Amino acid sequence: MTFDEVRQIALAWRGVEEGTSYGTPALKVKGKVLARLREDGDTLVVKGVGPDERAWLIESAPDVYYVTDHYVGWPIVLVRLSAAHPDAVKNLLLRE
Repeated sequence: MTFDEVRQIALAWRGVEEGTSYGTPALKVKGKVLARLREDGDTLVVKGVGPDERAWLIESAPDVYYVTDHYVGWPIVLVRLSAAHPDAVKNLLLRE
């Protein structure tokens, strides 16, 4: 999956708009970041994911979901887009 595919999915939803965050493409709702692309071009930073949900995601698909030390204290999960299934990313973003 690519960020362009994520963008196409998310922009079909009411209230989602394109923007930038930390100099990278982002998807926002009411000006707040829903998700953004990391500088590597393959990692989606998804906000609003609590520690229990993040742990479950990482345990269920460690090749897709992960977290770095930088994000441990934040409600964020990282998604490796090249390994992600479009439906899984869609469901993750829709759960908000």
